[in-house]
Amino acid sequence: MRITQYTDYGLRTLIYLGERPNDIVSIPQIAEHYAISLNHLIKVIYELKKMGCIESIRGRYGGLRLICSPKEINIGMVVQEMEPLDIAECFSANGQCIITSSCRLKVIFGRALHAFNQELAKYSLDDLLDNREDLVHFINSSIIPEKS
Repeated sequence: MRITQYTDYGLRTLIYLGERPNDIVSIPQIAEHYAISLNHLIKVIYELKKMGCIESIRGRYGGLRLICSPKEINIGMVVQEMEPLDIAECFSANGQCIITSSCRLKVIFGRALHAFNQELAKYSLDDLLDNREDLVHFINSSIIPEKS
């Protein structure tokens, strides 16, 4: 299973804000740090605001900040809200697969998806910030680790 960039950017945004709990951070600052599209990030921010994870402050010194503590932001909830989890065509409302009614993949995938969701529900944003020293090094510098 692979989450979309949309969800990935949402989680990275939460991590960035979680590492700066007392700061108001601009959207361009986050986009520049992660080298991601500002327009794409704006859509992600809209979703995070709708979910009640972050708030935006308007004005000259405006920006974003977390609404609640990192312990209160459940990673499973964030992923479920942001991620289209139709992992196979048979999960889609307008699926066209002709064997859906007799295929057992939907049951197996459904159980796997349930286990995936249950595992993610065990973690909060605070758990993602557990390695604060390493994260602060990367977040406070212009160093972006290479992808492996």
